Amino acid sequence: MAVAALLRRRALSSVHAVSSCRNAVCVRCHFSNSDLHSIANSADLRFWRGYHNSGKFDLTDMTHPHMWYPKAREKKRNVYLHVGPTNSGKTYNALKRLEASSSGVYCGPLRLLAREVAQRLNKVDVPCNLITGQERDEIEGAKHSSVTVEMADVTTEYQCAVIDEIQMVGCKSRGFSFTRALLGLCSDELHVCGDPAAVPLIQRILEATGDLVTVQYYERLSPLVPMKSPLGSFSNIKAGDCLVTFSRKEIYKLKKRIEMEGKHLCSVVYGSLPPETRTKQATMFNDDTSDLNVLVASDAIGMGLNLNISRIIFSTMMKFDGFSFRELTVAEIKQIAGRAGRYGSKFPVGEVTCLDAEDIPLLHSAMKSPSPIIERAGLFPTFDLLALYSRLHGTDFFHPVLERFLEKAKLSPDYFIAECEDMLVAAIVDDFPLGLYDKYLFCISPVDMRDDISVQGLVQFAENYARKGIVRLKEIFTPGTLQVPKTHNQLKELESVHKVLELYVWLSFKVEDSFPDREVAASQKSICSMLIEEYLERSGWQPQGRRRFLRGPQKLLREYDVSQMRKYFQEVDGRPK
Repeated sequence: MAVAALLRRRALSSVHAVSSCRNAVCVRCHFSNSDLHSIANSADLRFWRGYHNSGKFDLTDMTHPHMWYPKAREKKRNVYLHVGPTNSGKTYNALKRLEASSSGVYCGPLRLLAREVAQRLNKVDVPCNLITGQERDEIEGAKHSSVTVEMADVTTEYQCAVIDEIQMVGCKSRGFSFTRALLGLCSDELHVCGDPAAVPLIQRILEATGDLVTVQYYERLSPLVPMKSPLGSFSNIKAGDCLVTFSRKEIYKLKKRIEMEGKHLCSVVYGSLPPETRTKQATMFNDDTSDLNVLVASDAIGMGLNLNISRIIFSTMMKFDGFSFRELTVAEIKQIAGRAGRYGSKFPVGEVTCLDAEDIPLLHSAMKSPSPIIERAGLFPTFDLLALYSRLHGTDFFHPVLERFLEKAKLSPDYFIAECEDMLVAAIVDDFPLGLYDKYLFCISPVDMRDDISVQGLVQFAENYARKGIVRLKEIFTPGTLQVPKTHNQLKELESVHKVLELYVWLSFKVEDSFPDREVAASQKSICSMLIEEYLERSGWQPQGRRRFLRGPQKLLREYDVSQMRKYFQEVDGRPK
């Protein structure tokens, strides 16, 4: 509610922004076509010349987005669509081509996947950089990079590029990043992996590019069997099981119930956990020597983690999508269920069932059905377009510019405007005396608008940046104050603090001189992860005499925390050692 009220206040104030410009000097301008032509050339928007032959400019015309990427259009790319169900080897084959190429890039939907691919290539002596919004691990001499899809470089030429989970092109919030990579990657070979449901759309989109498209279909490598009976009693839980639910509260409720049976201890995986913690929880579940032999997870396991799961058990077939509770889609059910019985694992046959008998018919129906065909791909205007549009309307207020542009945007039937949180953030940052690019930067930053603490962090960072041009971490966060959570509410708060620290690290890569405390933020972020792991250990049921499955280095944590705090304040305040 606090966030909603804040947004309303910001939005109302920005409605009047155009007529009461308090930002930098704002001159109302009217551009002729020749003026716009000159600006377009200076902004490297050469594509406008390609399909505005009439000489009239309509900046809201987004019907030819493939022309936004002139370097890619100079090539006739060989595009290979590797499509099939989970666990079918499609990504494996694409990565083999990447491994054999002289230069290349992997674009994945998650940091976990990007890190996994970078490690894989480096292990086979193919130097590979890791580049995400929060990480930079650059290897000397590397001609390969593994990146999250938002970080895809559409200006560099590659011999080979891979886009993973291409069906996410239809995602309401992130689809435009996959569209950008699909249209913009400048590579001789482009390998696109994902669900067959995306094939017709991809083929239509690439008709305009002149690329040569080849489709390779794959079959699942190991059997996946939907069971006819529900789980029944919790005493039927066995090692290798994964219970799936869709809220933090339910995850810990199920974890406690399973552990109270006295047979198993549980790892947990869900979206709000720091990526490092998710990876460690998954690693312990996969480890035969660990006591953690059951997994309780959200749909965060749907992609990005290699898990030795014998059986997926849906605790519910309903999910809250931010607005209302709804049934899981066919694609969601199949993506999650497909994590059981991974090829090459100790469970050669995967099974899937439900907690409740009433959910079994939906499970079986979904498993037999193809995923619905994806009709449209996400799209969002580039900053260059928005900057031109802003100059046309003579304002640096981002919210009205973005709102007006999106209202007037013209699209072809194959695209939709992404429902991203830029509008909400724009309403917040418009009150600060920032330039248009800085506002755009905060708008595309990885802030969780459903999390009050994350939003407060963003507002504080933007306000301090606008006021002083430099943001020291101590102004919003005091190193040395983190503690192991004792309750679920404290756990949630610590997860939120981790998000704020991640936001600082992300901003430090974009505006390095203005966010100089990246090292401290990264170290405190790591401490957050360790404290959350300690909480997960302590919350586990442990019978008398049973060994601790984690070695919580509390003394080490405290010493490390104090050391970092001293170092930080010495740097910031010039305090003597």
